[in-house]
Amino acid sequence: MEPLRPKRLEPGDTVAIAALSGARWPHHRVHLDAAVAALEGLGLGVRVTALVESGAHHFWQAARPEALADEFNALLNDPEVRAIIPFEGGNATTSYLDRIDYDAVRRDPKPLLGFSDITALHLALHSQTGLVGFHADLAPGLGGRFWDAGPERHAEILDLVHGLLTGRIGAVSLPADRPWETWRPGRATGRLVGGLLDRLINVQASPFALAPQTWDGALFFWEDVGRNLGHVWNQLHVLRMQGVFDRIGAMIVGIPADITDRDIPDGRLIGVKDVVLDVLADYDFPVLAGVDFGHTGPNLPMPVGALASVDATARELRLLESPVA
Repeated sequence: MEPLRPKRLEPGDTVAIAALSGARWPHHRVHLDAAVAALEGLGLGVRVTALVESGAHHFWQAARPEALADEFNALLNDPEVRAIIPFEGGNATTSYLDRIDYDAVRRDPKPLLGFSDITALHLALHSQTGLVGFHADLAPGLGGRFWDAGPERHAEILDLVHGLLTGRIGAVSLPADRPWETWRPGRATGRLVGGLLDRLINVQASPFALAPQTWDGALFFWEDVGRNLGHVWNQLHVLRMQGVFDRIGAMIVGIPADITDRDIPDGRLIGVKDVVLDVLADYDFPVLAGVDFGHTGPNLPMPVGALASVDATARELRLLESPVA
């Protein structure tokens, strides 16, 4: 399926901060206020949805799946809303992939931002409509008070995201905050596909899985958080068995968080790099790692479906086109 680029943002456009996954707990109010201020500072209008403003919750979610889908669909169908930024991640989006109004996306493609649990939405929307999704920070991350990073890095990422959303920035080399790592040398050009590994596996097991040809020449990017190292190893093998690694052009590994190294009987300590290279023993595509996206942000924007190039030898990653129309 051809990529469907969302319409670019114009000055004064309304951005909705929405509850598409987890709840907005009372102590997160300061992050909400900071996000609103940051977006308004970019010259955008901001609408905080009812589920976010109320702090409603159902279990760990902001609401039951049908209510989450209703809020999302209302925003997709609202011509005044020109972009959607979730307030929180969590563990909810897979539950309502079958309730999304995909026709609304085709009629009026608009940017959806977010990472973590929002990965399932990005991938399902891409598989069903071709929408280029902005794998990027949630609203609190854009607000500049969420991540343990200096104000200069927060400002750099916010300007980059805003520039991509408005079309002011097209082709651009993504700026590293810390040295990236060459796990396998080489270069490749292809479309970015990926996100949170666990949610990718969920989507691939659903009726909204990415078509096999989506992976042809793709730059597969992934990260994960709070997982057992063995789970990561097994889920990468699931993708191997699906033929994903026979098709992709390169792998880009983010910064996995809270995935502990493991002792094995001979006394060695193994980590994410060890299991990745073990799974990829029969492949020779480039692997660039330690790239600034994941649960240790600020997140570099990684537009799902956008054309990019990676040079794992030189430790460079470059977007080759504007992700918006």
